[in-house]
Amino acid sequence: MSTAMNFGSKSFKPRAPDKGSFPLDHFGECKAFKEQFMKCLRDNSFDNSMCRLQSKEYLECRMDHQLMTKEPLEKLGFKDLMDPPPSQANRDTKP
Repeated sequence: MSTAMNFGSKSFKPRAPDKGSFPLDHFGECKAFKEQFMKCLRDNSFDNSMCRLQSKEYLECRMDHQLMTKEPLEKLGFKDLMDPPPSQANRDTKP
């Protein structure tokens, strides 16, 4: 009698992770950004509104290293931290 289980015709079908879950940074590719973000949180009594720039940089690093799905930063709540388009930036600097 075999102790191995036979799953028969059932096959494993991989699927994308649920929204909001993403792989751990096993190789420390974004560790410096994470440390800056955590230091900012500690320095500001964990008020994350004071650390939005560090949060944005950390998420950009994760997207650049394929540790999370690329999303527009506007969709992640960073529209106010985005650089204006070049044509708009030129208009703002001219008198």
